[in-house]
Amino acid sequence: MRLTVHSQLYAGTATEGVGHWLRTVLRQATGLPLREGRELDDAVDDGIGLQLVPGLGPEEYRLVSDATGVLIEGGSPAGVLWGAQTLRQLLGPDAYRRAPIGRDRTWAVPHVTIEDSPRFRWRGLMLDVARHFMPKDGVLRYLDLMAAHKLNVFHFHLTDDQGWRVEIKKYPRLTEAGSWRARTKFGHRASPLWEEKPHGGFYTQDDIREIVAYAAERHITVVPEIDVPGHSQAAIAAYPELGNTDVIDTTALSVWDDWGISPNVLAPTDNTLRFYEGVFEELLDLFPSEFVHVGGDECRKDQWKQSPTAQARIKELGLADEDELQSWFITHFDGWLTARGRRLIGWDEILEGGLAPGAAVSSWRGYQGGIAAARAGHDVVMCPEQQVYLDHRQAAGEDEPVPIGYVRTLEDVYRFEPVPPQLTEEQAGHVIGTQANVWTEVMEDHARVDYQTFPRLAAFAEVAWSTGLPAPAERDFADFERRMGVHYRRLDALGVGYRPPTGPLPWQRRPGVLGRPIEGAPPNR
Repeated sequence: MRLTVHSQLYAGTATEGVGHWLRTVLRQATGLPLREGRELDDAVDDGIGLQLVPGLGPEEYRLVSDATGVLIEGGSPAGVLWGAQTLRQLLGPDAYRRAPIGRDRTWAVPHVTIEDSPRFRWRGLMLDVARHFMPKDGVLRYLDLMAAHKLNVFHFHLTDDQGWRVEIKKYPRLTEAGSWRARTKFGHRASPLWEEKPHGGFYTQDDIREIVAYAAERHITVVPEIDVPGHSQAAIAAYPELGNTDVIDTTALSVWDDWGISPNVLAPTDNTLRFYEGVFEELLDLFPSEFVHVGGDECRKDQWKQSPTAQARIKELGLADEDELQSWFITHFDGWLTARGRRLIGWDEILEGGLAPGAAVSSWRGYQGGIAAARAGHDVVMCPEQQVYLDHRQAAGEDEPVPIGYVRTLEDVYRFEPVPPQLTEEQAGHVIGTQANVWTEVMEDHARVDYQTFPRLAAFAEVAWSTGLPAPAERDFADFERRMGVHYRRLDALGVGYRPPTGPLPWQRRPGVLGRPIEGAPPNR
């Protein structure tokens, strides 16, 4: 089938949004008008038809291309969109450009029948915008890149010690004071160098609404993360009463300018609970997602051990220790969110001191947290740092730009298996999905984010989508590399500054002491 100036695009009931998206991207790339077809038969005659059909799964699609045109059927609008993404792939790398390269170009689709559906319902990317802020347009760009790879959950890491990135009208100082830090460290947490200029930014509530709507058009769910009770120094700097005021002078705190784990954590008081309930009330109005992420990771307990207030709360509640105090904190918000029709998800530290009933777990410290949670009947998203932390360096060479953590190559990510073999079939059903995490301590701009994220995100996306993949050791990486030869051209057309298979280009290198891995140093987190 060939697309021509006469080709039409018909979008059946409930697929109009996909039709609008497909018409827009293909017009940008091809310059063809792709007029709106009034009937399916008119469009699928040297054109494209989209429709829902009963019997297909929620994200399942069927694409048929023959001499008469292209028909994409889906079990839901999301399934139709994934079929439309496959059509874009079939049209060739130039179909990803944002400007036509020649209006007389022939756009041919091979005659094929493709039936496909995803392995997991949660195929995610986490982006940390707290350590280095990414402007709204950059976030929208990453949503487009996710959709092109059939990823459907955007985990939005909005708060941390180094910055608060979402407007909360009830508490304006969270962004007035908490969204900017005075300086930023170059490179590793072990680096002695800082860039002596302020860094920050935040998203207004209108920005968030635009991001969520843009994602929804691409059938991506945005899951917000507000980190509690650790990773909260930016919030305490804005509102000192949130901290452990009986241990330190919290009025002297500022937004943190270092990497690692701050000792300054939220006080386990009723005032803190009411404050964050106010934060979450506004958040629920902005994000319609089923899940809300509350962090829960890397909460240092030193201040709680020294705090008379915290110790009194442990005694009052009949808790054994500070781990159970954190569990009480998380359990409170689990109940609060559940009462409002939402579900809590947190990093695997929420297992410590007892897992909050109904909570789901992002298993980041390896597989063990996810295994324990699944065995206990809790849903799990697998994102172990040893496999899918894309801030970790891609090679051991000294020319890698500010490398941290483990060496994880493209092949390593391709051989990642989200479901631990230790789980029974019933327990494995609790692994609802997987995601790749992009922490941005050493990523000062979008070019660095591109370099660390791609091409490894393409390997991750194939693992997250594909049913029937062989065991990791049996996967055909040579075939994947061959197919990546075409995909690099798609990434080029999309303007992605990925790491080339031959290693960093001269402009991507950051030589010198900051570019060398620090032996024995823990990864930034």
